[in-house]
Amino acid sequence: MSELTQQSCEACSADAPQVTADEKQALGKDVPEWQVVELDGEEQLQRVFKLKNFAQAQAFTNKVGDLAEAENHHPAILLEYGKVTVRWWTHKIGGLHKNDYIMAARTDAAYGDMQ
Repeated sequence: MSELTQQSCEACSADAPQVTADEKQALGKDVPEWQVVELDGEEQLQRVFKLKNFAQAQAFTNKVGDLAEAENHHPAILLEYGKVTVRWWTHKIGGLHKNDYIMAARTDAAYGDMQ
C-alpha cells in the first residue's frame, strides 16, 4: 500500500502550484496504473477499473464518492457495466496537485479492498 494513502489532502487555493515534472514522476511511482491525460487543456490522472458486473462497479463508484466527500475533493467518474473510469485533478488550479495523487492512491486501495 502506498504511503500516499496515509496523507491528507491540503486545502488548495486558485494560486496553489501545480506539481512539477519531477514531482509527477516521483508521485507517479506510487500510483503506476494511473495515466496522466490532458482534457480541455488540463492534466488529469485517469485509471479504468475492471469489475465483475454493474452492481460491483456501482458499489466501487459509491466508495470513491465517499472518499471524495471525506476530503472535499471530487473526481469525474464514469460508471459502466463492469467498468469504472476515474479522473482526478484539481479544478481550482486547472491541473494536477499532490492531492490528486493522494486520492488516486486511496482509490487504488478501495479497489483492492473489493478484490
